[in-house]
Amino acid sequence: MDFLAAAFTRSVASLYSTEPKNMAGVPWFLNTVVEANTLLSADELLETCLAVEEENLRNRTGRIESRTLDIDIIFYGDRIIKKTGLAIPHPEFRNRRFVLEPLAEIAPDIIDPVTGKTVRELLECVNDPGTVQQSGPPLR
Repeated sequence: MDFLAAAFTRSVASLYSTEPKNMAGVPWFLNTVVEANTLLSADELLETCLAVEEENLRNRTGRIESRTLDIDIIFYGDRIIKKTGLAIPHPEFRNRRFVLEPLAEIAPDIIDPVTGKTVRELLECVNDPGTVQQSGPPLR
């Protein structure tokens, strides 16, 4: 983690091993969640995330496939943003146990501005049978 990222990081969840969805024969993924403050606008944050993915050889093809890195913006404060190329809160996070488990570890009481439910409540009712196993301490 570089200096600026560390300076604004508030908390980091443990590492979780998660089984890939809809991808047979693909190794399990590692997932985590980072809560951070930023001076970047939502658009600038997205550009930065995409640049980091590209630096790590992420090739966005539009297909569901294995990848080297996938950075999603789940929340941006309590804002709701819907425009081409950027939707916040992330439109699928409520349906993904592999997002909700680590998010609930560090921020169970954050409220989803769309549903009004806390992350803990969303995790309790998620209909995702995927396996999510804590596999390591938070990255520092």
